[in-house]
Amino acid sequence: MGKTKKVKLSKVERSLSKIGLAEQMEEDKMVKMKNRNKSRYQKEENEDEFVDSKITRKILIQARKQQQEIEEENGFGPSTSTKQPTTKLGDDFEEDELSCEEDITGNDVYYEDIRIDEDEERALEMFMDKSRKPIRTLADIIMEKLTEKKTEIETQFSDAGTMQLQDIDPKVKTMYEGVRDVLSKYRSGKLPKAFKIIPRLKNWEQILYITDPPKWSAATMYQATRIFASNLKEQMAQRFYNLVLLPRIRDDLAEYKRLNFHLYQALRKSLFKPGAFMKGILLPLLDSGTCSLREATIVGSVIAKNHIPILHSAAAMLKIAEMDYTGANSIFLRILFDKKYALPYRVVDGVVFHFIRFERDRRELPVLWHQALLTFVQRYKSDIVTEQKEALLQLLKKQNHHTITPEIRRELHAAKCRDIELDAPMEESMH
Repeated sequence: MGKTKKVKLSKVERSLSKIGLAEQMEEDKMVKMKNRNKSRYQKEENEDEFVDSKITRKILIQARKQQQEIEEENGFGPSTSTKQPTTKLGDDFEEDELSCEEDITGNDVYYEDIRIDEDEERALEMFMDKSRKPIRTLADIIMEKLTEKKTEIETQFSDAGTMQLQDIDPKVKTMYEGVRDVLSKYRSGKLPKAFKIIPRLKNWEQILYITDPPKWSAATMYQATRIFASNLKEQMAQRFYNLVLLPRIRDDLAEYKRLNFHLYQALRKSLFKPGAFMKGILLPLLDSGTCSLREATIVGSVIAKNHIPILHSAAAMLKIAEMDYTGANSIFLRILFDKKYALPYRVVDGVVFHFIRFERDRRELPVLWHQALLTFVQRYKSDIVTEQKEALLQLLKKQNHHTITPEIRRELHAAKCRDIELDAPMEESMH
């Protein structure tokens, strides 16, 4: 026969064996309450550690908004998810839920504030050319064309980019005046369908003028930029940027000393067509001669944070290098240098000549100019030729900064120049 197995007593049974029978019977008469909800409460507490209900709501709203934007841009129409109650303007307008580009209290959200050095701003103002004409707006163009139409019926314009005025049906004009009232108060949701079809019209600038762009809300400007950047050809998008978006951005900065979040997003969205951005915003801003340090810093931050094809950036660098110097040129050149493009030699030569022409300038150049030269030398010192290197070293004797110039000189002395000779016209222009 095998051995009998020992029965192991549990902790509870061992504890009961130590007390008497009478005491055990008394304990059995008492009803013990079990903590059945303990595990459930612990689970909920653990879940609360990860996602708060408010954060979850924001995530869901953002996800739904992104999905709707993707479907609309791809032409699939609005999403099939449940819609909120709508407020209609005829059959054209639907108001959606709170925009995620505003906080829960309904106040506008601003991008990270950019601090401006007052000394640098004053130094930059010394190089502004305020005698130049201000940037023209859409209203200026329309009024000029209306004046021309009064004197000459059906005027033909040589510029293919300019509009031709047409007689507008009174019903159409009344409808877009109603759209104008909506756009001035718009904050979030769907835009009127009549507004979305404007880019498809031949006289879209004339119709756009009826909606009164200077009185659009900032959220309307962002949505309009999305629509026009996606549906207009580059030349027409350039006109929208130059006549509508750029004046609004400059006015907003002049009034509030900071840029509304929606307008900043509109600037970023305008880079969807980089060629139109360069020719409609960047170059006209610099060519105006009155670009402030604040404007250059904010527009420059958009360029710095977003990808731009090398073709458009190189063309912009060459054009900026050939412009009359206004101070803001150095900010944009430095930002474009920091993108570390593999530039064509023609662009590198153009930038070198841009700096060399300051050798005879007796003005005290701002720190931004010296920073731009240092960044250029750091990035492209191996792309310059020996003659250009010597010309830059000669420049440093005339234009000097106690901190930055020694760094530039050190970079130039360590540079290994490219083994090509300059063309004859280039050598003459240098000497």
